[in-house]
Amino acid sequence: MKAFFQLIRVQNLFIIAVTQYLMRWSIIYPLLQKLSVVSQGEVIHFIDFGLQFNEFHFAMLVLSTMLITGAGYVINDYFDIKTDAYNRPDNVIVGRKISRRTAMLIHILMNITGVALGFFISFLIHLPLLAVIFVLIPGLLWFYSTTYKRQFLIGNIIVAFLTGLVPFMVVLFEVPRLNAEYGKVMIEYQANFNILFGWVGGFAVFAFSLTLIRELIKDMEDYEGDLEYGRKTLPVKLGLGTTKAIVVVLLVVFLSGLLWVYFTFITDIITLVYLSITLVFPSLYLIFRLTVSQTKKDYNLSSLLTKGIMLSGIFYSVLAGYIIQTKL
Repeated sequence: MKAFFQLIRVQNLFIIAVTQYLMRWSIIYPLLQKLSVVSQGEVIHFIDFGLQFNEFHFAMLVLSTMLITGAGYVINDYFDIKTDAYNRPDNVIVGRKISRRTAMLIHILMNITGVALGFFISFLIHLPLLAVIFVLIPGLLWFYSTTYKRQFLIGNIIVAFLTGLVPFMVVLFEVPRLNAEYGKVMIEYQANFNILFGWVGGFAVFAFSLTLIRELIKDMEDYEGDLEYGRKTLPVKLGLGTTKAIVVVLLVVFLSGLLWVYFTFITDIITLVYLSITLVFPSLYLIFRLTVSQTKKDYNLSSLLTKGIMLSGIFYSVLAGYIIQTKL
């Protein structure tokens, strides 16, 4: 059982569930409670607005996301046996602790269940178009593992895109139900739910950016194995030095964007302290670590630090919920 949990990266699946619930209860719910519009010089508060996506259905959405993601981890390990044996010999599970046949069976069962749940929810709430997502994601994960991961930058962008989609899935399923319930009122007052897309979209962009940076750092960590097996990753094609420079530039862009968001939209002292301690200073330290990194262990520590920064950013949603409820 321990090997199975390691194979599906249960800790990452737990983070996915937490992220989606945080978007629901720490961002979307308090924003709905504070939603207002200015009409003829008067501020009108929509005090009766609430979440419309059923709790049970939302739990199914979270479970579907976890199952499809877990299936993606399994198929990735299935096709990466040789390179993982070279890069991370102590962490190889498929072929050692779990047979290849069993791994493929786990992948199929998790995918079928996850996709079926996604289709069921989409049709149940009369949004069949959203069912396409539950076909797109497993397809991308399959081709990522078999093809795109070995190609220049494409695999990195796919993983970053899918990570950013995790928080955004929440608003994709919630807003259509809100429009169905409150559409007439919103049209009457020429209002909309764009603020929900704005807030959750911000977290999605944050997750995309940090994941892309982390993926490139992991490619630097796996440079020797990828070179040995002919993979066309950024470090293999451009060299470790150039890749370091690119990652540093991405981190500078990330920090600049973070500061722009703060000074443009938030500007409260609590957020400034939180962002400084958990995101800005750690990102500056990460830049320093990357510039002096030489060994696989160095890059591994940088990768772990990047993951920590990402988690800190996601958990800012708890503080954001408080700010929305008390300051807006």
